[in-house]
Amino acid sequence: MTVYFIGAGPGAADLITVRGQRVIESAPVCLYAGAFVPDELLKLCPPDARVVDTAKLNLDQIIDELVAAHGEGKDVARLHSGDPSVFSAMAEQMRRLDDAGVPYEVVPGVPAYAAAAASLKREFTVPGVGQTVVLTRTSARSTPMPDGEDLTSLGRSRATMVVHLAVQRIDEVVAELVPNYGADCPVAVVAWASRENEVILRGTLADIADQVHAAGVRTTAVIVVGKVLTASGFLDSHLYSATRCRT
Repeated sequence: MTVYFIGAGPGAADLITVRGQRVIESAPVCLYAGAFVPDELLKLCPPDARVVDTAKLNLDQIIDELVAAHGEGKDVARLHSGDPSVFSAMAEQMRRLDDAGVPYEVVPGVPAYAAAAASLKREFTVPGVGQTVVLTRTSARSTPMPDGEDLTSLGRSRATMVVHLAVQRIDEVVAELVPNYGADCPVAVVAWASRENEVILRGTLADIADQVHAAGVRTTAVIVVGKVLTASGFLDSHLYSATRCRT
């Protein structure tokens, strides 16, 4: 048997990969990350599948479920929101499975920042404007950030920044970013990206906090900061240039 860590995507059920869908449809056990995984995906599980919401389980309890399925020779679809390569707590589960001798595979998914970019109809790497994207979060009750990965330090590059899991601290985020980016730097907040209740807020570091508070956005959002959000007079990329040698 195998545990399949599957990126369930940012919210819209049809943003699951074909591979991920096939695993869900065939796995006799499915563990999913609470409300972050759409009900439509859970309906793909076999009728007799064991379906477990892990939102209220601790790590030991989750591993117990995975090891038990392994002992029964059953594959497991382990659904994480977005893509499991970032902010998914997958690494600690894989470490435990290594210790227990349980095999696993990873099926990538559409990350939240990509869904946000699609909703904003923006490319986060624009020629001559921004070619670097920083994916990060902030510390509150969650695991502390490593030294040198605070927003002030990361912001010195003025690269396009996507801040996850921090919209509830929007005032502090703005205060840390303004010294490097400037109060007039474009910002967007996308909550529940790709879902029917999606919320998109656009502004600058000077006014985005007020917009977030007024809209009541408190969770499931990414904050995007950078000049790429409003770039227009940029050079065409070399990729499609008429002067590029294609022989």
